[in-house]
Amino acid sequence: MTRWLQRLRPRPEAPPAAAWNTVRSRATLVARLDPERDQRLRELTGEFLHRKTITPVAGLALDDGQRTLLAALCCLPLLEFGGEGLHGWSQLIVYPDAFRVNRTHVDAAGVLHEWEDELIGEAWEAGPLILSWADVESDLDTPDAGFCVAVHEMAHKLDALDGVLDGTPALPRDWQRDWARDFQQAFDGFVAHLDGGGESGIDPYAAEAPEEFFAVCSEYHFSAPALLREELPTVAAHLQRFYGPSPLA
Repeated sequence: MTRWLQRLRPRPEAPPAAAWNTVRSRATLVARLDPERDQRLRELTGEFLHRKTITPVAGLALDDGQRTLLAALCCLPLLEFGGEGLHGWSQLIVYPDAFRVNRTHVDAAGVLHEWEDELIGEAWEAGPLILSWADVESDLDTPDAGFCVAVHEMAHKLDALDGVLDGTPALPRDWQRDWARDFQQAFDGFVAHLDGGGESGIDPYAAEAPEEFFAVCSEYHFSAPALLREELPTVAAHLQRFYGPSPLA
């Protein structure tokens, strides 16, 4: 659809003031936004609720306020990127707690390996985003602890927009080149530091792969920005530009 036709389409309604005040009272990362970015997030949340189906499973029930809260958390990483970050998927699935998924892998020798993972969130490249409601609530209770599963999984969705899940989202060409160079150097240094027995305030899960490094660092940008700047200043600078200032900065 061309841009002029998009402009003719009516914008989804933002959550009403009472519902938005409830979100702000529960989510510190929302409550700390300046008025202009607060309004931007409110509009993005309305767009999310219009475009996405939120499906609670395994006996979980979510009221309208909880659905609005989930949408707002998922839209935090879109404050600068915009609603284009919602392209390519249609459903948010919410489990009451951590959930199990079956994994398979065929190694170089042709042997099939099967195992089960317990997850608190997952983002399929061309499918749903999945969250654990218990872990979302835990993040809300400790907003400055460095963890935000909704931000983590939305970072994966942004990463996948260019068709490759590699820790580098869709960016202007010059910035994408600098980002890929700086993040790879930071990732390699982080992995080498941990492999050498070093310690870090950053969750070691960030060493799993470049895409997890980006997603974990995104969590720290929002919920522990001072720690991220101290440990990974170049990464922090890129994320500041990509996401805008952290609400806790």
